[in-house]
Amino acid sequence: MRASRRIRDNAVVGVAALAVGILAALPIGYLAWRGFEYGFSSSFKIATSSRTINLLRSTLLLAIAVTTASVVIALPIAWLTVRTNLIGRNFWSVVTVLPLAIPTYVGSWAMIGALGPRGMVSNLLGVQSIPSIYGFWGAWASLTLFSYPYVLLTVRAVWVRLDPSLEEASRMLGRSSWQTFVHVVWPQLRPAASSGALLVALYSLSDFGAVTMMRYDTFTREIYLQYRGALERGATAVLGLMLVVLTVTVLTGEQRLRKREDVYRLHGSGARNPQLVHLKRLQVPALAGLGILTTLALVVPLGVISYWIARGVRANEPVWPAWSLISNSLSVSLLAAAVTTVVAIPVALFIRRSPGWFANIVERLSWSGYALPGIVVALALVYLGANALPWAYQSMGMLIFGYSVLFLPQAIGAVRSSLLQVTPSLEEASLLLGTRRITTFRKVLLPLLRPGLGAGAGLVFLTTMKELPATLLLSPTGFSTLATRIWNSTSEGFLGRSAGSALTLVLLSSVPMSLFIVRNQAQVLRPSHRPNSGHDDKKAKHALPSDTSDTR
Repeated sequence: MRASRRIRDNAVVGVAALAVGILAALPIGYLAWRGFEYGFSSSFKIATSSRTINLLRSTLLLAIAVTTASVVIALPIAWLTVRTNLIGRNFWSVVTVLPLAIPTYVGSWAMIGALGPRGMVSNLLGVQSIPSIYGFWGAWASLTLFSYPYVLLTVRAVWVRLDPSLEEASRMLGRSSWQTFVHVVWPQLRPAASSGALLVALYSLSDFGAVTMMRYDTFTREIYLQYRGALERGATAVLGLMLVVLTVTVLTGEQRLRKREDVYRLHGSGARNPQLVHLKRLQVPALAGLGILTTLALVVPLGVISYWIARGVRANEPVWPAWSLISNSLSVSLLAAAVTTVVAIPVALFIRRSPGWFANIVERLSWSGYALPGIVVALALVYLGANALPWAYQSMGMLIFGYSVLFLPQAIGAVRSSLLQVTPSLEEASLLLGTRRITTFRKVLLPLLRPGLGAGAGLVFLTTMKELPATLLLSPTGFSTLATRIWNSTSEGFLGRSAGSALTLVLLSSVPMSLFIVRNQAQVLRPSHRPNSGHDDKKAKHALPSDTSDTR
């Protein structure tokens, strides 16, 4: 009887998980169907046109440039904050991650406010025009400054746990510091750097705000322009499908490279602290470099926002956002976080309890939103609502559904991480005592999952607050948020009117981001002081962290 009840309960969880996976994969199904409906010859013509080839080239160029720059910036910062006696090491460890809380469209808005026409620099210099910030270099600078923390977080979390005895042995064998890094340290950091670089690359491919504000043509900008221009929607679907294929190609390439990574030793709680490198004369250049980076990524955006707030107040413009904008942003983000976290529970439970090929299919379906830019999801749901579900078109339910598709992987990863730490015997003991499974879940399992549920909800809340394209295309008529207010005011040239909304959005986004940084900092900067146990470390391979956020 107990066995049959367990099978029935697992079947119920499996059906619920499969339903979630199918719903999450609807946008990909829409794109494939629209491409098929458009016709092979027409789709092939669009895909091979000179315009599309140029879009592909510019999109790849931007993604490669941003990813490379992010790795180049993150590696020295990770070394300085983990392995050296840098002055204010803990301070710099926190400050260098904070740019992640600034949406790229807010950062781009700040750069335009500083270096654009009638910006701060032109006013201070008393000139009418300065070299244009628009185009590739503006988009590259914006994306790099506000996405390099992805690489920094993953690399630093691994670097702090590396076995220092391997480096010491290399030095004793006569290798220089650089040779030790190349042959000993880098092979151990490469999986983490690859994971962070993957996040940056996906972020660059899917970004909409920065490239649109900087007027740099990529797939996302072209899709939005074609949609707003009421052009051929079939061609728009083909471009969206190409962007998905490009994103999936990047994911597949990273996974294959990761499988080829060599197995290495990785100390966990038993690793001793490494001896810090004394910077000596390098102390001043290191502090100067970190100061310049922090100024560009934090001080300048906040300074520009403050400047335009002051100008707007002097010009009697409506600088500060209405309370309705703040309440809309908070309410829709909280609702999306709650719904997404709840629907992630059956998926995480099914993957944990019933591993196998069917669970793998459900997992991949549920994670399909990870490969979908916000504008592609929004485009698919707009068509679905307008043609199949007119009652849901431009409704709050459709908006929340779009957020859930985009950010479901964040919640699944966080819940699964907590679920893996739960001892199965606790649940089994409760069931053996005659407790119903639903009661066991509510009284035993759910309290143990609260850390993961909170982390997943926090990540979804943060990314929903900053999401722009899905909000623009799926919001109900008359429904505005801080993100859409910033976008509309900036598009119309009213920088002063968008400054207050930008500052409010950054402050609200900083709350969950600060909690995340504090938690990460406690893990990274407090390695164990226990002596080495003497046992061989377990061999480990790094995979893409399942609970890493994708702040689009």
